[in-house]
Amino acid sequence: MIGMDIIMDSSVKGKGTVMFQVLCYIVLTILALAVILPFIILIASSFTDNDALRKYGYTFWPTIFSLYSYEYLFVTNATSIFRAYGITFFITIAGVVLSLLIGPMMAYPLSRRDYPRRKVFTFYVFFTMLFNGGIVPSYMMWTNIFGIKNTIWALIFPNLVINGFYIILYKNNFTNNIHPALIEAAKIDGAGEFFIYRKIIVPLSLPIMATVGLMSGLGFWNDWVNGLYYITDKNLYSLQVLLNNIMVNITALASMGDVTTTMKLPGTSIRMAMAVIGVLPVLVLYPFFQRYFVKGIALGGVKE
Repeated sequence: MIGMDIIMDSSVKGKGTVMFQVLCYIVLTILALAVILPFIILIASSFTDNDALRKYGYTFWPTIFSLYSYEYLFVTNATSIFRAYGITFFITIAGVVLSLLIGPMMAYPLSRRDYPRRKVFTFYVFFTMLFNGGIVPSYMMWTNIFGIKNTIWALIFPNLVINGFYIILYKNNFTNNIHPALIEAAKIDGAGEFFIYRKIIVPLSLPIMATVGLMSGLGFWNDWVNGLYYITDKNLYSLQVLLNNIMVNITALASMGDVTTTMKLPGTSIRMAMAVIGVLPVLVLYPFFQRYFVKGIALGGVKE
């Protein structure tokens, strides 16, 4: 009887486990479709004739296939778009490199328990996550003191290179995943602080650095606020700023009431095409960094 009870209990648990897994698969499938389907609609709409898009709405396949939105962008504004792509790639790569150089070096001392001022500087970093000086003081500081207006550095430095959230992720990762005995052993062998950081800390922190690098890269790629504030030279427009200006110009032309011009402007479909142009590089590169992203968040998100 005892044996039969054990068999029946294990059978019930087995069925429960299978049902739970099926439920998880269903939920994850729904969530995956909720993420993928909008991108399919976005791409299909960008290849749809603007009049058909207004008449039939958004579909998963172009109702009337048209390349006019992309022709408008890459023929009428080809030089500007390719230049903006180059600038955006440059600021993204340069910004990520600077972020990965400066951020960990600031977080590493905060993770060392033998550093006497670690709590003071940790509070300072955390304070910047809650409060800031505002737009006007920031603009005056960057333009009047640092003089970065209408320079490429205006798209890199303000609020992007050093982020308090990233510093906390680095600090938690260093504290929870790098044992102090490694540092003590290196000191006994005569290693200096920079040697310890370069040969021990950095190699053991590649997952969190890949995670922060990905998040930082997305921030640089999608940023248009700094371009709006600090850039008036059209030759320095990033991709997001340029696409935003194109959309503003189309809206302005449409509001002028010229029927002939308005009929030729792909208002709705061009918004979709601009979104595709802006997000395509991210969609291509993200799968290569996704596993590091998940692992880094798990390692760096543990509270001390």
